Amino acid sequence: MAVKSLIETVTVGAGGAASIEFTDIPQDGSDLVLAVSSRLNLMNVTLSLRVNSNTSSIYTDIYLQGNGASASSANLTASYLNVGVTSISSDTANTFGNANFYFPNYTSVANKSFSGDSVSETNGTYAYQRIVAGLLATTSPITSVAIAPIGFGAYIFEQHSTASLYKIKYD
Repeated sequence: MAVKSLIETVTVGAGGAASIEFTDIPQDGSDLVLAVSSRLNLMNVTLSLRVNSNTSSIYTDIYLQGNGASASSANLTASYLNVGVTSISSDTANTFGNANFYFPNYTSVANKSFSGDSVSETNGTYAYQRIVAGLLATTSPITSVAIAPIGFGAYIFEQHSTASLYKIKYD
């Protein structure tokens, strides 16, 4: 039987935040789930993710994305995972994108796989959807996870964006 338990929830306050980070992740689970409800301040809908503060090019992902009018895909290797889409400041007021990311065997000493899905929310012409899968080329257990607007750059999460990290433990 699997038991899912909350590790921590972070809610962005007034003024926004450049990233949301979870540190000191307990090593007594099997899998991790990261759930995000977010909105960004500028015209970029993409989320990125790093584990263990690693900025090396250990991240490889492949995604399929659509926006209601067209579809695209990419296979990337970078210093972060290009994981998902979210809502932006020009989208319908008070709407937030949603994303879920899954990391099986996060305490193992093997490379780490992950998968995820995300959507932006708006009452407009285009709304984005993305599914993604990837690999973290590290044999270290996952002890921290940070999520940020693409590339950990100048964009910020707007107030009320929320991220929750869960662990799954099997009996």
